Amino acid sequence: MIIENKKQLKKYQQAGQLSTNILKQLHQAVRPGVTPLEIDQLAAELCQKHDVVPSFKGAGSANNRYQYATCVSVNDTIVHGIPNQRKFQAGDVVKVDFGLIKDGLQTDHCFTLGLAPLAAEDERLIIASRDAVQEAVKLAVVGNKTGDLGFAIQSLIEQAGFNVAKEFIGHGIGFDMHEDPQLPAFGRQGKGVKLAEGMVLCVEAQVLAGDDRVVFSKDGWTVKTADGKNAAMFEYMVVVGKEKPIILTPTLNWEIIV
Repeated sequence: MIIENKKQLKKYQQAGQLSTNILKQLHQAVRPGVTPLEIDQLAAELCQKHDVVPSFKGAGSANNRYQYATCVSVNDTIVHGIPNQRKFQAGDVVKVDFGLIKDGLQTDHCFTLGLAPLAAEDERLIIASRDAVQEAVKLAVVGNKTGDLGFAIQSLIEQAGFNVAKEFIGHGIGFDMHEDPQLPAFGRQGKGVKLAEGMVLCVEAQVLAGDDRVVFSKDGWTVKTADGKNAAMFEYMVVVGKEKPIILTPTLNWEIIV
């Protein structure tokens, strides 16, 4: 989607702010002893309270519709973790991915939260993942290309000794959850689609502590690391601007370890 006027921008900002407010309450609820299913139930209740639709619920193919408001991916689960009743524990690396539909506009964003005490490698993983995606967010300006953002993420992640999962990518968003342009977390500078003012993007990366192999589970959703090492994920929604991006989901300063 390309936002064409201030009225459209304000409408999307309202959707983004509500989505951020709900995600913040989920962030605050992720603590040892709580279950992913409880996080998901809270998300569903908050969507109902604000009269919006959780965008993930019902996604997928006709014979395997997703049944939850969130994806909660713990430790070696990279993405699309189905909420379950396994309680969070100290040392866990928890990813919560959430989106909603308000006035026809879709949101999609994710945080990672480490539950202290964390292994030193997991702490480095989370920090590197956040910093790399946020560096790419800064590049969401007119004239840059999708490859510039991907190169920034991949370079910083590999410098930190980690890998990006190449099976999943950032994307445009608007009236559909996944729109053009595609926005990989890897790439070459100066390559890809040129960014235009008003483009709405989800800038994201799935970062693996080990190698970049992934395993798709038989449930059709859950994706894990092949080597059993942990993963982190951050995702932010932005509007491409002339000189700097407009952040639709202002979650950049959230705690990453509690």
